[in-house]
Amino acid sequence: MTSGSAGPGSLAPAGPGRGRRRTTASVPDLVARAREGDARAVARLISLVEDESPLLREVMAGLAPHAGHAQVVGITGSPGVGKSTSTNALVGELRRAGKRVGVLAVDPSSPFSGGALLGDRVRMQDHATDRDVYIRSMASRGHLGGLAWTTPQALRVLDAAGCDVILVETVGVGQSEVEIAGLADTTLVLLAPGMGDGIQAAKAGILEIGDLYVVNKADRDGADQVKRDLRSMLALATRAEGAWKPPIVSTVAAKGEGLDGVVAEIERHHAWLASSGELERRRTRRARDEIEAIAVTALRERWGDVHGRSELDELAAAVVAGESDPYAAADVLLASIQTS
Repeated sequence: MTSGSAGPGSLAPAGPGRGRRRTTASVPDLVARAREGDARAVARLISLVEDESPLLREVMAGLAPHAGHAQVVGITGSPGVGKSTSTNALVGELRRAGKRVGVLAVDPSSPFSGGALLGDRVRMQDHATDRDVYIRSMASRGHLGGLAWTTPQALRVLDAAGCDVILVETVGVGQSEVEIAGLADTTLVLLAPGMGDGIQAAKAGILEIGDLYVVNKADRDGADQVKRDLRSMLALATRAEGAWKPPIVSTVAAKGEGLDGVVAEIERHHAWLASSGELERRRTRRARDEIEAIAVTALRERWGDVHGRSELDELAAAVVAGESDPYAAADVLLASIQTS
């Protein structure tokens, strides 16, 4: 599977408000080709996801029987800690272990086009010609958690396409990074010396979401202090008996040092997830959240199609005027959806 994004003219009909570009392949054909490792088919399927295509329901139905096998590893941390460099190095280590790897690099969005500002090929040239690596940049489109709402569905595409491990590298927006924990089987939190990360770790709540902590740039002054701070704060955390204890690994990703230890800990965590039943619980929670998000979006669109925004504006004005309260207004809104 070669890495890359869909080229011009390769997308299926886009959703409302987007440019319409058509694909000559049917959804079943695209799914079949993606399962055979055809990178262009994978790119087109992910583009259908990003474009909110009318064919999206058919795509998800076709992929569902073939997904659920890949390890999903979230990579997060503050800007400047070396997420892209670490992701690039981790891909190399996973490939040496014989794994097929998918990477979703969730980048900041262009305020004009809504597309990703950073390009996957710019940062990961080492793997551009590897047929068993698929790298895709996705736009966060302003989503505060650093993850596009389409990310879970793009993951399903890569999963069904035969990736053994899927790395999700988030945009790095500080405290909202905790959202990655709801998406990944294993959450890897990167820190680096000289950035005040010891204190920021506690403030951002990442001590609650990390399954593995990686102190990158460990050849710099202050790396040992970051590790000591992490150990001290992790020791204060309350954990149930038998719960996973997050390890701390040192790396110098730019030199490829320490990545074997990261892969070993990811595998150890995956084994613990499977044996403890936590893997099934996490994936069930992930599917539940995705179903809820789709249902809420559908309800919002259904209500908007019937009533427009005028009724909502009237309810909001009544709340502001003190003639109603938010709960009563919400009840009215729900009742209007049920009767429409």
